[in-house]
Amino acid sequence: MSTEIRTIPRPLVRTNQWFIVISVISTWLTGLEWILALPLLAGISGLLFGYNPVMRIASSFLGKKKSDYIPEEWDQQQFNQKIAVVCLAGGLIAYANGLTLLGNIFTIMVALAAFIAILGFCIGCFIRFQWSKYKPKKHTVNS
Repeated sequence: MSTEIRTIPRPLVRTNQWFIVISVISTWLTGLEWILALPLLAGISGLLFGYNPVMRIASSFLGKKKSDYIPEEWDQQQFNQKIAVVCLAGGLIAYANGLTLLGNIFTIMVALAAFIAILGFCIGCFIRFQWSKYKPKKHTVNS
């Protein structure tokens, strides 16, 4: 019995990462913290409903079938999105409450992680891998 791994085409993942980076930079340049709500709400929607509007819009621009693109694992992207949502929410809440330094810390973390992922190294993947090494292993009983 084989289980099919759910995937997302890499261009959609990259679009979401660029959307986060551009939103954070726009927030820094304009001082309008509400801009962070855009990738935050898209991320929350993706986590809760499996529908990320940024990726949905980007998918209409794909020139090939989704299966023709390099796949990114769904579960890994959900893990990464959880980290991004926490950082974006932390940044938005901190900025809204006048805690600029804390807002900067959260937004620098999420922008750097997204940009480094665009360059090819997935920090969320590294964290998830390290985490999995310390989780208790499920033992199977052979009959």
